[in-house]
Amino acid sequence: MAELLYFAAFLSVALGIAHSVLGEKYILARLFRRADLPKLFGSPEFTVRTLRFAWHITTVAWFGFGVLLLYAGRGDLAVSEMLNIIGATFVVSGVLPLVFTRGRHLAWLILFAIGGIALWCAA
Repeated sequence: MAELLYFAAFLSVALGIAHSVLGEKYILARLFRRADLPKLFGSPEFTVRTLRFAWHITTVAWFGFGVLLLYAGRGDLAVSEMLNIIGATFVVSGVLPLVFTRGRHLAWLILFAIGGIALWCAA
């Protein structure tokens, strides 16, 4: 059973990498060349940055699931470990809108709050 969970963890991380790399190359790059992107907050730059963080946040989530699967494969996943993984996943997810939109998209506040609560409760 553990081997299957380890394989699922590997697939989750591989899927995340493929999603980010291939999506950036084949979807986002082509989308961002369009001249008719919506001008949120006065320019298409905010739109581009928001779409980019929203695309890559999926990868962060899949990495977090991969770590949960890895720990589950060990057979001794404690609630505190699970909360640490979830908390770290949300904190890293919060970094994306903070960096990509320079804090203008406020999702980072909620993501940090969720991550902080999970990490606090894990202690």
